[in-house]
Amino acid sequence: MILERLGPKGRLIALDRDPEAERPAREIRDPRFSFFRTRFSELSAIPSGVNGMLFDLGVSSPQLDDPARGFSFRGDAPLDMRMDPGEGHSAAQWLASAEQEEIAGVIRDYGEERFAKQIAAAIVAARGREPLVRTRQLADLVGQAVRTREPGQNPATRTFQALRIHVNRELEEVSLMLPQAVARLAPGGRLAVISFHSLEDRIVKRFLQAASRPEMPRDLPLRASEMPQPTLRLVGRPTHASQKEIIQNPRSRSATLRVAERTAAPFNPVTQPNLRIEPGARWRN
Repeated sequence: MILERLGPKGRLIALDRDPEAERPAREIRDPRFSFFRTRFSELSAIPSGVNGMLFDLGVSSPQLDDPARGFSFRGDAPLDMRMDPGEGHSAAQWLASAEQEEIAGVIRDYGEERFAKQIAAAIVAARGREPLVRTRQLADLVGQAVRTREPGQNPATRTFQALRIHVNRELEEVSLMLPQAVARLAPGGRLAVISFHSLEDRIVKRFLQAASRPEMPRDLPLRASEMPQPTLRLVGRPTHASQKEIIQNPRSRSATLRVAERTAAPFNPVTQPNLRIEPGARWRN
């Protein structure tokens, strides 16, 4: 636990948009600990000059394990999928009104599902007969639309992932969070990001790589000693769960940890467009 390793003058700040995460956080009575219920992209609660940040992206085990949240296709629950149930539209609400082409695009781009068109067509046809409001309805519908199945994977896996990412704007959250996090790190501070699927890991990888390259002035010859310093320094290689950890926690098999260290170079995302990632974009291979 981070608090156990923290010195008496240290401070630990946690952020999560899920109201269910707030309850156990409020039970921690350590004065060094603070909790803010907010999005990762809204880091105004975090002071500048922090020494380390750890972001655990995507859906959490408590969210997946609670059937009422609608994240999992293994049970039958309201088709919600919102990390904050009091914010935005649920998956059922979006599916009820979205155009077939838009549904297919989300499932294709965010789920990397090759049968996206067939699934979208099945969803539109089904909602014409009755409202699509339960996870079991959607899972059965996708199972009928997907012609071939990957060994060991439920045919609804990619569709559920795509809808969850879209409903919660997860990729946009990551792209907005990263430059804010770097701006708040003190020189020597470290940024660690754990991602669980290729789309969000791709955003993290590209951002860290761009920030670890110096911004070179155009048409200006420089000596090696005059080279500008990059904003970040990559620390080690991407880390994946060991076989022992995967046995203890099967969900860790898809996790990728990337770490970078803040340098003393100034950081201004407005004047460093190579570090900016446009939010809301679809990410493909």
